[in-house]
Amino acid sequence: MRVLIYVISESFFTAIRALKANKNRALLTTLGIVIGILAIATTMTVSNGLANNFKESISAVGSDVLHVSRMPWIITGDFFRYRNRPRISYKQCQELAQNINNTKAVNIATGTRRNIKFRSNILEGVSIIGTTEKQMLLSNAVPEHGRFFSDADVKNRKFVCVIGKEIHDLLFDNADPLQRDIKIGRSTFRVLGVMEKQGSGGFFGGPNFDRRIYIPVTSFVKAYGSGNREFEVAVKAPSHEEIEDFRYELIGEMRKIRKLSPTEEDNFSINSMDSLLSAYNTVMGVVVLIGFIITSFSLFVGGIGVMNIMLVSVTERTREIGIRKAVGAKRTTILTEFLFESCCLCAAGGIIGLICSYGVAALINKLVMPAAVSLPVVVVGILVSFLVGIFSGLFPAMRASRLNPIEALQYE
Repeated sequence: MRVLIYVISESFFTAIRALKANKNRALLTTLGIVIGILAIATTMTVSNGLANNFKESISAVGSDVLHVSRMPWIITGDFFRYRNRPRISYKQCQELAQNINNTKAVNIATGTRRNIKFRSNILEGVSIIGTTEKQMLLSNAVPEHGRFFSDADVKNRKFVCVIGKEIHDLLFDNADPLQRDIKIGRSTFRVLGVMEKQGSGGFFGGPNFDRRIYIPVTSFVKAYGSGNREFEVAVKAPSHEEIEDFRYELIGEMRKIRKLSPTEEDNFSINSMDSLLSAYNTVMGVVVLIGFIITSFSLFVGGIGVMNIMLVSVTERTREIGIRKAVGAKRTTILTEFLFESCCLCAAGGIIGLICSYGVAALINKLVMPAAVSLPVVVVGILVSFLVGIFSGLFPAMRASRLNPIEALQYE
């Protein structure tokens, strides 16, 4: 054990001395490794940031909530088969809400886009959501100021609303929005509350929950009609364990309401957050894989550069290797020394790359989205650096260890 520790420590210090003797060459050689590790660390940091941002945004949907709608959230296969489905009407939603049992909450919702106005401030194309007081039971988001509308507001078709954080910031500036009247299209609604900041689906085109206005669904129908409008029903399952059984119960009730025969396929969809997460994980898996393939080319080129310099180093130190072998140095000692030198070279590049990645992450965090270099990213970066070092230094180290001492001593 002592001999092994001595060999490793001696190899390490010899490698450090060799790198110090050629500082400029070592610095230029590590550039490819720096770029490769920086690319890997940035890819992992961005993917983690996107994942956290996406999951935080869709957490407002509720993990134990099933959504009955005409179209699936994620469409695969023939799009026209889904497009030709009949709309789910307001009457059908009411019937489902009355018939479904063993549930914590049932919420009927629909939506449209309207321009909104407060005094001289106007916002165009704002998402208007007609919903019920059950929205608070189905979502993780709550009003930051004021309150959500009540069951009495829904039953009495009150023209009241709860606005998103972005609506508050853009429409009211620094004014208090509570109990103020705003124009939604041609109708006037009174603001009861402001929702807490929720964010959006980010780069994947998810809904911007902060640019929404919630109004009672009964008031929505009164103001904008129910005609050819798209409605959906959100149902909170009794528990996470019963969610799949509850899904089949919903399917059975909807088939009765839609008057489907046993041979006809469903002309509606049951959606949940799991489908969004599954689709997101699939997309991100492909994106990260492509990112790693691209960055691997940079590391491969950097590794070839390190191998080339190590071969040059072996050539320059041929006589030194011959002398060391002549006085009793073993092949394993020579092999270990050059492997350590290659690994130290790549590790230095990896550390510089990781340091640079902290700067890139800070820039992304400030300009784009929350992002930070995590411990797994650092571990992967260092591990990959050492693996590239072993890959790049193995052939030169073997070549150095196999040199004939007599021929090496005669080398000029």
